[in-house]
Amino acid sequence: MDLGLKDRVYVVTGATRGLGNAVARELVGDGAKVVVTGRDDKRAADAAAELGENAVGVAVDNADPEAAARLIAVARERFGGFDGVLVSVGGPPPGFVADNTDEQWQAAFESVFLGAVRVARAAAAELEAGGVIGFVLSGSVHEPIPGLTISNGLRPGLAGFAKSLADELGPRGIRVVGLLPARIDTDRVRELDGLSADPEATRAENEARIPLRRYGKPEEFGRTAAFLLSPAASYLTGIMVPVDGGMRHGF
Repeated sequence: MDLGLKDRVYVVTGATRGLGNAVARELVGDGAKVVVTGRDDKRAADAAAELGENAVGVAVDNADPEAAARLIAVARERFGGFDGVLVSVGGPPPGFVADNTDEQWQAAFESVFLGAVRVARAAAAELEAGGVIGFVLSGSVHEPIPGLTISNGLRPGLAGFAKSLADELGPRGIRVVGLLPARIDTDRVRELDGLSADPEATRAENEARIPLRRYGKPEEFGRTAAFLLSPAASYLTGIMVPVDGGMRHGF
């Protein structure tokens, strides 16, 4: 199936590793051109180099109010266009209600929530019909995850913002989609499992609750995102797609 991605230009934030990087790989593999971001210059440059000539790395922090405009400008200058953005941000610090400080909440709000809002607003102002804005969220949009209180507080609100944005941008032919990963085998998930006394047992317990009985592979998430960002998904907007092996048991 031709997804129609050849020569389309996307910005993918938080793409030096993890889910963002998996999505960038799939986009480039299908012929798209990508601007990948991370907070560190070297890591951003290295990630782009691994992706090849159709990628460029930019070091930015999503919490920076100027980040979005800079990224869109790089996309236009380097690749001559801008067709969409995927907002992916590293997860906020784990912890229960009593564990997380005001400073952690504030930093996470600036990066995970307000940073995503700013990127989406800037993209909405620049995109034309056929453009797309995607958000990497979490299964916590539907059900809180124990020990991830900050994420549980921010992700559902961002999903609500994404849905509102989809309603507003739909008449202009611009789509908005969200992806809800659960246990995808990334450094972040392995780190969370490692917080337990027995990481291997924790992973086995988690896998037992997943109908497919395994963690997802990053490339499986990446392929789903690439489809949703592509012209092949042209009639999908305002949706939140679980990529979780069936872990969410509700409809």
